[in-house]
Amino acid sequence: MTGTLLSIGHGYSARALARLLIPQGWTVLGTTRSAEKAGGPDEVTEALVWPGDDLVPAFARATHLLISAAPGEDGDPLLAAHRDLVADAAPHLAWAGYLSTTGVYGDHDGGWVDEDTPLTPSTRRGRMRVEAETAWRALAADTGLPLHIFRLAGIYGPGRGPFAKVRTETARRIIKKGQVFSRIHVDDIAQVLAASIARPNPGAAYNLCDDDPAPPEDVIGHAAELLGLPLPPAEDFDTAEMTPMARSFYAESKRVRNDRIKDELGVVLKYPDYRAGLADLLRLEEAE
Repeated sequence: MTGTLLSIGHGYSARALARLLIPQGWTVLGTTRSAEKAGGPDEVTEALVWPGDDLVPAFARATHLLISAAPGEDGDPLLAAHRDLVADAAPHLAWAGYLSTTGVYGDHDGGWVDEDTPLTPSTRRGRMRVEAETAWRALAADTGLPLHIFRLAGIYGPGRGPFAKVRTETARRIIKKGQVFSRIHVDDIAQVLAASIARPNPGAAYNLCDDDPAPPEDVIGHAAELLGLPLPPAEDFDTAEMTPMARSFYAESKRVRNDRIKDELGVVLKYPDYRAGLADLLRLEEAE
């Protein structure tokens, strides 16, 4: 199966999906704030600048829609600007995906959550994501848009790993008792999205994370071990100097279940834990 994917906010995760689809014969139309950010020919077929370019022709061509753009003060940016355009396109779209975050679940003191856990975000970013999910679900209910929601854990991959900070001795192991995060390698995000496109189930929500929620200091420590470098210093969360944004990531602790992507979509994770993911990132860096 091939088609034309319109990717709104064609960023890191969307470009990874494009690297799977384009070799199969897909056309990928990607919007970014500047054409240079859309990626090379293996990551986008046609780059669009948005806001700016007219999206009407792109929606007329699209068979599939991926929304990666983050919500702002006015809600989801695509719905705020072009809700009617999306509604008009809904009948001829075979699949639509919205990239959300596991932050919609809020804090669970290290406990497990799944896709049926009530959405109780504890951060402003999480609340904005819940509002965006709700708006997209409402549009789908009104128009028949074949919507799928993907709640992403912390994303890492090429260019987004801990090795650079460990090498430059700027990495820190922030210690907060009981703190755990779930993660997902960008290549596994891409394969889950591709699997959903192949097996559409409108209305479904999926958690995208690996099998091993872990304390953040363990990941930094393992990166140092792989590099053969000293363990970065440990700092207590309560007294560590951190930006408000960095500190906010520690406001929530939870373990995220990923059974649905395996049971419904048949996904076998390439990187089931951070150890496998970091080992491959280091292999790629050394190969380059």
